[in-house]
Amino acid sequence: MTDIKFVWSVLGGDPALPSRVSTVVREGALDARLPVRELARACVGTCTLAAAELAARRAGRSQVPEVRVDDGALATAFVSERHLQIDGRAPVTFAPLSRFWRTADGWVRTHANYPHHRARLLDALGLSAGASVETVAAALAERPAKDVEDAVYATGGLAVALRTAKEWAAHEQAVAVADRPLIEHERLGTAHARVLAPIGGDRLLPAAGVRVLDLTRVIAGPVATRTLALLGADVLRVDAPRLPELPDQHADTGFGKRSAALDLAADRRTFEELLATADVVVTGYRPGALDRFGLSPEALAERRPGLVVAQLSAWGAYGPWAERRGFDSLVQVATGIAAIEGTPEQPGALPAQALDHGTGYLLAAAVLRALTEQLEQGDSRVVRLALARTAHWLLNGVERQGVGDAAHAGPDAWLAERDSALGRLRYALPPVSFEGGPVDWARPPGALGADSARWG
Repeated sequence: MTDIKFVWSVLGGDPALPSRVSTVVREGALDARLPVRELARACVGTCTLAAAELAARRAGRSQVPEVRVDDGALATAFVSERHLQIDGRAPVTFAPLSRFWRTADGWVRTHANYPHHRARLLDALGLSAGASVETVAAALAERPAKDVEDAVYATGGLAVALRTAKEWAAHEQAVAVADRPLIEHERLGTAHARVLAPIGGDRLLPAAGVRVLDLTRVIAGPVATRTLALLGADVLRVDAPRLPELPDQHADTGFGKRSAALDLAADRRTFEELLATADVVVTGYRPGALDRFGLSPEALAERRPGLVVAQLSAWGAYGPWAERRGFDSLVQVATGIAAIEGTPEQPGALPAQALDHGTGYLLAAAVLRALTEQLEQGDSRVVRLALARTAHWLLNGVERQGVGDAAHAGPDAWLAERDSALGRLRYALPPVSFEGGPVDWARPPGALGADSARWG
């Protein structure tokens, strides 16, 4: 509860409301050397409380519904990408060249799930497009880890040298990250108070009627928008037509959404039509990457007063690594998490991509609180989160709590099945649970780019 109170205070919430949250503690859930279970509780608990708060406001209730956080649901949802099955087929996760490698003086981790990142990695190493794992291993074994990091990033690829937490704390980027709040939020310009219609019925959907433009990829951003879709938002994910995406990853995070392909440079008219009636824009690209399309928070808010802009990045929009790409696995390696969770012989990893999932729920929480504040205060809002800042919190701020008597018996209680255009799906149920709230998404995922670029 201490960590939920902390995050809730960062978001400016009523300090009395965390008392509405209860936890089902299960021994063994998300077990790790670092307090991953506690981080998951705080992220999901805060997000659910923000949803319950907005639901109460829109339903005209004087009391916020009770919130329930179950470690079993958290442990299942935080590895949702591993549980997804399509017609019984297990998901494809990491590619062969996305892994740890020994170097001349330590370890480096690469990310090459996407074809363009694989090509850039091999180019940085001077290897042919068809190079084998063994060939890459031999090339990396001859080079210092940080030299590999610099060379691969210079080509637009992704590689990070293993650091200890102490080494990371001394890094200039770590200093910049530590100096920022866990969740940055501010007002932009002026706008009238937001008006949202009352809600009721069998299920309380606090984000009903809210239109969300989803310009995110991979896990963290799509988890945030998947959560907003669960809560009733009309979420339209927009991807560039020629930018590759992993089908299983898109399916896992696509529940409740529609998916459209749109060239922001060539079809600005369609985007501006979408923006004209959007309530929220969520971006997950490298800081500044979308600015050339007029998608900076300031430019968006100027064209659409009252907008909530939510930005997500790997390293933060500041410091020497501000423009670097990154993923959860790489942030774990840079910040010392992989060293803590490993052994002297082999780096390790958290039991889930907890930086991605946790930050995703925090991002959704920040959007929900911004919507609630706008009901009285108006104005445009911008919220910013970074995986590296969540990692800093995990390493330095999250408090480990004792385990309970209930055993974590496995994920079956939090898995469901349904038919979809993709096939028969097995998937993880949402961990967001409050009295009267939704228990599943209204619609299954569809294929990437299968929908029209318009509001439903």
